[in-house]
Amino acid sequence: MPWLRNPFSRRSDPDPEASDAEAPPDSTVSPPSPQPPTSPEPASSPDPPRPSQDIGAILAHFKTPTSSLSGHQIFYIFIIDGLGAAILSGGINFAIAYAMYTTQDTNLHPIRLFHLPNTLAGDAAVTIIIQSLITWLIETALVARDLRTGGVSPIGFLPRPTAPFLKRLFFLDEFAAGASPRGGGGGSWLRFLVENGLRAMATAVVGFVVLWPVSVGVLTACGRREGGDWVFEKTWTPQVFKLVLGGVWALVQTPVYAGFWLVREGWVLRGGDEEGEGVVGGGGGEGEGGGSPVESGSPVVSDEEG
Repeated sequence: MPWLRNPFSRRSDPDPEASDAEAPPDSTVSPPSPQPPTSPEPASSPDPPRPSQDIGAILAHFKTPTSSLSGHQIFYIFIIDGLGAAILSGGINFAIAYAMYTTQDTNLHPIRLFHLPNTLAGDAAVTIIIQSLITWLIETALVARDLRTGGVSPIGFLPRPTAPFLKRLFFLDEFAAGASPRGGGGGSWLRFLVENGLRAMATAVVGFVVLWPVSVGVLTACGRREGGDWVFEKTWTPQVFKLVLGGVWALVQTPVYAGFWLVREGWVLRGGDEEGEGVVGGGGGEGEGGGSPVESGSPVVSDEEG
């Protein structure tokens, strides 16, 4: 059957059978010129892997022990730790005394100097002991953090002790494991608490010998003599007494505790414990040092003023 054609078309459709056949190539048409081979584009190299933290920024936190007591160390020990702890401890003791004594029925249980149940002399002894334990543990953690982050430099100008007693006292060499609860096990924590508790109690004994007789003497001047003892109103002598006692004891003991750890850290970094170092009281230390913010031999940034 012939294909229908448009009568207005100027050309005729080719034979459908011929259109289906492939037309022979035209000899007059030149074949396409071959394209020159293109060199493959080099694959873009990925950016070199960047460390999660710049080693320079890490080392900038670590400071070498100072060859003399710097101004920043003086400010850290006596102002931040000493005066700051005195204000905080005095305020806490004032609040405790207010809660303890203002609620008492002084007709039934007078507030006396020596006789129970409300004895200011006994309160003074308990305050010295409990405050010593709590302040030692808190200061151990705070100084460890500041040493680790570079907030303060260790003290490095004192000679390293060689006597076994002092080496044990300052957690040096074979006694270093007690400086921190390394490993996190129950035995490590028990040793840490016992070792540090004994040192805190030693300072409590000194505080008791010095401050308790003075406290009793001052209270005898503030109380009213009655029946072989001294009696006090429930406000404001007990509260002010606890504020002054807690503040003065914190002002004395906290710089000593901070200096203990700063000096110990300087000995660890300068002298090098035989068994290695870790982080002072901060856990995560590698080896027996248990107290250095950097491992022995690591490069540190010198900062004599920090």
